[in-house]
This record gives sequence, C-alpha cells and structure tokens, in this order.
Amino acid sequence: MAVIPSQEIVRAIETGEIRVIPLLDPSVQLGKGSLDVRLGLDFVLFRKRIMGAFDPLSGDAPFLPMVGERVFLEPGQPFVLHPGDFALSSTLEYVALSERYMAYVEGRSSWGRLGLVVATATVVSPGYRGVITLELANLGVAPLYLYPGTRIAQLVFHEVKDGEAKDYSKAESKYIGALLPEVGLLWKDPEWEILKRLRENRRVR
Repeated sequence: MAVIPSQEIVRAIETGEIRVIPLLDPSVQLGKGSLDVRLGLDFVLFRKRIMGAFDPLSGDAPFLPMVGERVFLEPGQPFVLHPGDFALSSTLEYVALSERYMAYVEGRSSWGRLGLVVATATVVSPGYRGVITLELANLGVAPLYLYPGTRIAQLVFHEVKDGEAKDYSKAESKYIGALLPEVGLLWKDPEWEILKRLRENRRVR
C-alpha cells in the first residue's frame, strides 16, 4: 500500500473519510505525506517499584489497568518523562477513519533525537475512531519535559484497495471509541484460554 500524498489527505478530510478533531493548524500539521498530531492532557505512568512481572495467564492480569498511575494535566503544565520511564498518553485529536483508509503512527525525528520513542504499536486500522494511545519511552540520558498541545507524532495514511479490506471492527473493538489513553488488554486475546487449559491439563497429570 502506497503512502497517500498531502493533497489526498486534504481531500479525505474534506469528504469526512478522515476526521481529525480538532485540526488546529493544517498549514503546520500537514506534511508532504503525513499529518502531525499533538500530545493530549492525560497520561498513565507505570512505576517499576510498583509493578511485578506481568503474566497474562495469571489471575492478576485483569487488574493491570489499576497499576498505572493516572495523571491529568492542566494546559501549559508539563509531564516529565525520566530516563528509563515508560508512560501512555494519547493524541489531543480524536481520529475517525472510514474503511477506505488506515494509518501508521510514527514518532517525530526531532523528539527521537532526544531519546523519545513514540508509538511502539503503530497501526490505526480502517474504521477506527477515538483518540490514539501513544506509548512513550525515554531512552535518552536526560529527563524530557513533554507539553500537551505540542506535535509529538505523525500519522502516515494508506488507502485500502479493493480486495484488501477486511472487517477490522471485531479485532479492534476493545479499543474503538477511546477518549483516554488505554492500557493494553492483551489478556483478553482468545489464545490465553487455550494456554490456560493446556497448563491445567499438565498440572492434573
């Protein structure tokens, strides 16, 4: 799938096939083949001293969302991400894609050169709607001050051609409609039930 150029992004926004709300400054956010998105106000910080090992087969897995520390900032207030820290945030923009388009989230190189890694899970599926959760990791040597409203990442759009489309709604339904950063729901994947039964059978023997 080829990256769609800026003029097609504009056309898709005008027709409503791609919705980015609010699109504060298209002249700044729109690149030749991408659209910059801004950092939201909500964060989830995971502290190493609180978390133990994460085992999706354990009974504690559903309680993972309670481990993260929710942080809500005021406009102009920074979020400080220290070296080695990992946090979730989301785009300031609410994004809605028709079944015709999908997108990839990529970090901006200006931040990457400071050690910030953005969006380790990068696919925004056709038909998605909601804010986009961003995974933020500081691999640098100095704390980073992250200010909501600044351009933190970019969306690179692709057109889904006839014959390539599939029903993504079921696979991604656990995240569709998000309005805040979403903690991963890996433990809801169906294969864990199979693995649990296999483990129980081994114990019985």
